[in-house]
Amino acid sequence: MKPTVVLNFKTYLESTGVNAVKLAGICDEVAKDTGANIVVVPQLADLHRIVKEVNIPVYAQSVDNVKPGSCTGHVLPEAVKEAGACGSLLNHSECRLKLADIDALIGKLRELKMTSIVCTNNVAVSMAASALNPDFVAVEPPELIGSGISVSKAQPEIVTGSVDAVKKVNKNVRVLCGAGISTGEDFKKAVELGTEGVLLASGIIKAKDQKAALLDLVKGVY
Repeated sequence: MKPTVVLNFKTYLESTGVNAVKLAGICDEVAKDTGANIVVVPQLADLHRIVKEVNIPVYAQSVDNVKPGSCTGHVLPEAVKEAGACGSLLNHSECRLKLADIDALIGKLRELKMTSIVCTNNVAVSMAASALNPDFVAVEPPELIGSGISVSKAQPEIVTGSVDAVKKVNKNVRVLCGAGISTGEDFKKAVELGTEGVLLASGIIKAKDQKAALLDLVKGVY
């Protein structure tokens, strides 16, 4: 499978509402022109509108371990699926989940034929997450998120250690590298360290020229 670029829109104004649709369109265009495997992860309010505008995969930023019924304010996995999402992040450092909920949600997403990406912060947690059989584990040291300092350069041992640990537990789980990823060199280094893609946000979203930044990123591998 080709290395994957997962772009988390978070809650930046540059990736909210009309800007979110514009950014998703840029991602769709770059994916078409370069052959890059790009996934966009917008806020829930923008998800359905973006699904209708692009051909690339659209994921949710998180879902909740709730069942249909009286759960006001929660995010039902079935609703996200109905909106057109084909996967979801789980346990991002900005939206932590309990272990039991992660386990249940991986199962629910699999039941819905949706992709699960479990975010982790170190080798031990990466190993534990892989035992739950998600589709991806994305290792991101929280202190490097949004720092502009790539984990693949600053702490490569966390990346290689996570890849080794995950594959020992479950060779079917793919590993992504996150935190500080922003350039083609970062992406290339992450793949060289054994990952199968990157999870990033501000390096593209906060760039003055989002398309140029995304093209620079993917040229490191594609």
